[in-house]
Amino acid sequence: MPKVGIIYNDIKPIANEAAHSLCDRLKAMNHEVCLATGVAGILGYSQAGKPVCHTPIDSLVPPGFDQAMDFAVVFGGDGTVLSAFRQVAPKGIPLLAVNTGHMGFLTEIYLNQLNQAVDQVIAGKYEIEDRVMVRVQLYSHDRLAWEALCMNEMVLHRQPLTSMCHFEVRVGNHAPVDIAADGIIISTPTGSTAYSLSAGGPVIAPGVPVLQLIPICPHSLASRGLVFPDSDPVTVTSANPESLVMVVDGNAGCYVVPSDRVRLARSPYSAKFIRLKSPEFFRVLREKLGWGLPHIAKPTSVELP
Repeated sequence: MPKVGIIYNDIKPIANEAAHSLCDRLKAMNHEVCLATGVAGILGYSQAGKPVCHTPIDSLVPPGFDQAMDFAVVFGGDGTVLSAFRQVAPKGIPLLAVNTGHMGFLTEIYLNQLNQAVDQVIAGKYEIEDRVMVRVQLYSHDRLAWEALCMNEMVLHRQPLTSMCHFEVRVGNHAPVDIAADGIIISTPTGSTAYSLSAGGPVIAPGVPVLQLIPICPHSLASRGLVFPDSDPVTVTSANPESLVMVVDGNAGCYVVPSDRVRLARSPYSAKFIRLKSPEFFRVLREKLGWGLPHIAKPTSVELP
């Protein structure tokens, strides 16, 4: 019996309804269906002064989601998609992302296309697009205290955000550098269209095997974005006495004290997106972010009176 998973944002009625409707349809087609919410992939935030709760990456996989699962469908916005990939990436399960949110930059289809899209996937008429994911780990006194899978970016800043902070960053085996800024962003190519884009970083096509480091409001004309191979691990420590706040993909985070170190490295797990036609990144940029659209009226040949 074919096995399919469904992950949905249970606080959105439209996603809840669509998920259970698809579940009934798949069961009527003699498919085994496993349902899960996207909440399990949202790791939450630790609280200052309390021990960091270490949730191992592999423990986020929902019950029943395993290598025998043909594919999974996720209903929600980009936040739910990010959460869902934390849950299924360790098992290599491909996801069909259905937009029930707003922008839906990471989603493949809209809700009114669902039935046709699912039939196409069941028939095997789709492609898999692999997106790199990063393992973010916090070490406290050389003990692993917190970790998460990251598909967009890791942001490290001091509270309040407008305060200046000094970060010591080591990329691979290169000498460490000191960055004075409100914070730093380390993003994947997928995350290059998210927070790092707003902070002045470049857009990077998904297939390029790189990461990028973007200072947030740096206090130096010499501090600019850096693009480097994703095979190089990154270690970040604080050069300030105050604690920092680390946020991963905008929905998980923890406090980082001066004696801690943050380590990022390419994960062996990847995000497997189901694409119903060949991926066309520039089209998505144009449709979602308006990239490349003409913004100045072009002259036309008009006869003057």
